[in-house]
Amino acid sequence: MNAKDVVAQADKALDDLPPNRYSDREMSWLSFNNRVLDLAKDEQRIPLLERAKFLAIFSSNLDEFFMVRVAGLKRRIDAGVAVRSVTGQMPRDLHDSILVRTQELVTEQAEVFAQRVRPQLAENGIVILRWDELTAAEKDQMRTLFSERIFPVLTPLAVDPSHPFPYISGLSINLAVLLKNPLTGQRQFARVKVPTILSRFIKLDNGRFLPLEEIISRHLDQLFSGMQVLEHTTFRVTRNEDLEVEEDDAENLLFALEKELLRRKVGRPPVRLEVQDDIDDTMLELLMSELDVREKEAFKLPAPLDLTGLFSLADVDRDDLKYPNFLPITHPDLAEVETAKPADMFAALKKREVLLHHPYDSFATSVQRFVEQAAADPKVLAIKQTLYRTSGDSPIVDALIEAALAGKQVLAVVEIKARFDEQNNIAWARKLEKYGVHVVYGMVGLKTHCKLCLVVRDDGDGLRRYAHIGTGNYNPKTARMYEDMGLLTSNPIITDDVARLFNHLSGMTQETNYRRLLVAPHSIRKGLIERIENEISNKQAGKPAGVRIKVNSLVDEKVTDALYRASRAGVPVDLWVRGICTIKPGVPGLSENIRVRSVLGRFLEHSRIFWFANDGSPTVGIGSADLMHRNLDRRVEVMVGITNQRHIREIEAMFDVAFDEGTVSWQLVDNQWTPHTTDENGEPLMDLQEEEVRKTSQRRH
Repeated sequence: MNAKDVVAQADKALDDLPPNRYSDREMSWLSFNNRVLDLAKDEQRIPLLERAKFLAIFSSNLDEFFMVRVAGLKRRIDAGVAVRSVTGQMPRDLHDSILVRTQELVTEQAEVFAQRVRPQLAENGIVILRWDELTAAEKDQMRTLFSERIFPVLTPLAVDPSHPFPYISGLSINLAVLLKNPLTGQRQFARVKVPTILSRFIKLDNGRFLPLEEIISRHLDQLFSGMQVLEHTTFRVTRNEDLEVEEDDAENLLFALEKELLRRKVGRPPVRLEVQDDIDDTMLELLMSELDVREKEAFKLPAPLDLTGLFSLADVDRDDLKYPNFLPITHPDLAEVETAKPADMFAALKKREVLLHHPYDSFATSVQRFVEQAAADPKVLAIKQTLYRTSGDSPIVDALIEAALAGKQVLAVVEIKARFDEQNNIAWARKLEKYGVHVVYGMVGLKTHCKLCLVVRDDGDGLRRYAHIGTGNYNPKTARMYEDMGLLTSNPIITDDVARLFNHLSGMTQETNYRRLLVAPHSIRKGLIERIENEISNKQAGKPAGVRIKVNSLVDEKVTDALYRASRAGVPVDLWVRGICTIKPGVPGLSENIRVRSVLGRFLEHSRIFWFANDGSPTVGIGSADLMHRNLDRRVEVMVGITNQRHIREIEAMFDVAFDEGTVSWQLVDNQWTPHTTDENGEPLMDLQEEEVRKTSQRRH
């Protein structure tokens, strides 16, 4: 039976799969953030300041989770939507489960900070102080700072019949103050927003820090002169920040998005309230009432609130408490054509394809150089580029502008709906248009998430196209922190596919068939399931079979069911998933042949890789798509086939290391993640990323 015949019968096999075969995606995400918290607790492998940073990452992750996922769930509850999730839960029950689990996690995070990280920082001369712990000289210094830098920008807002309860902006830290008029005895509530123009932790001398809100709280008498300050505490609100934009008219998409961005600033309903654990009950009731927050949505935590402020400690000059410095190097296939001048990218790509692995392979001397050289080369006629997220001072954007000013045809497909980067991308789009770049804002109803760059060059013997297809954004900053892969190629079949895809994006063609690309929303899910079913057929025929997948998230039910069927047929399935994973491995009769691993560390594992044994001739691809509904149905995503045998062996070696029992990982069995960090003697296992850093350093020398 061939693969297509098996696909046709796949739906019939669904009746044999148990109804409780999926984990809930939101609870799985919370499990992922718990793994981030594990890193903050790992005193054996993780340097101290990096552990503090992981506490900040945990908080930042949770903020976005509430702003988007919990907000969307609450919106469905408020709208009266009573549709059960794939796990059978009603929205209200799921929401309550999320709140309970979140309370457990943030309580543990606070304990890790208070009992482990904060004391150990102090032991190493990095002290986060309270006002009462300051010396007299330091108090004088802070009083001067308050009068000169802080007081002028504060706006105390009182609540009384003539002053309604103020709008509390999302994620801001605020002081709630209870005042008393000494003349009338009347009590009054006031709010002071902690400004963001200064660092959250004010640096004193000798590695000593003081939270900004501590300074403000000690000077409330100056803000409310003539009033008696009875109580004060800190609180923080998280609001729904997900955008809902009508896309009926593509020409008005930019204006519709700008209008929605203005709405984001005001009127977004709260989804979470964080308060200091010593808050007065009356003050808490007032906040909950005015913000329309349920008791379960209010989280009591010890000060200081909002541990994202710990990011600022990363600037402390203490290399002994951080990961060792790491400098990416030029990929060997590009380094061999480097001389006193930078490598000639086009000469190199005429010889061979180059498979990049960031951050170990330098982004600056590969992808960035590719675009910059194309912009400066008089033989280059056109550049086409997708931009999903980029940095504030983007050399990629600068190169596209340079190319346009030089008279080249330049197309930029800018995704202005990239979540939380909408305003930034609108600015980039307008700047590009100003300098003559043809800007396309993606496609109606779809986000353009694929990572593509195409260069058309007159090589003297005819026009040749060069392309880059990646798994990560064209962002030099995140390229140093995110693990990603990319393919640089002049292969005429691939570059023709990429050219036709760009025509589809800019000209709204109906192109859906490609020779070396799988493109969502038309063919990635279908193509992956066909390949999985092909492995089932091979296994049943006694041929070599196997599936290896690396993604950020695995949620899609159809792909999951195909993997379950593969496991039942005896196909070994290895899933390397950084974040959400709703598949349940190790379930008797369902998924005994499925292994799931998660790898977290100094770099964010971000590449998406797909490997199929294919009867001994592996089919391999890399791309931009995670296995989620939004990626497979509502985004333009690309997966490119890898055929170079050396590149395939390199990818296979990555999987071998990730699934080796001697490698640090988190292992999922049924519905439980377990850290696997030490051997039976308590010795640390090999860190996959640190091993890659070591090998990169060896290549340099």
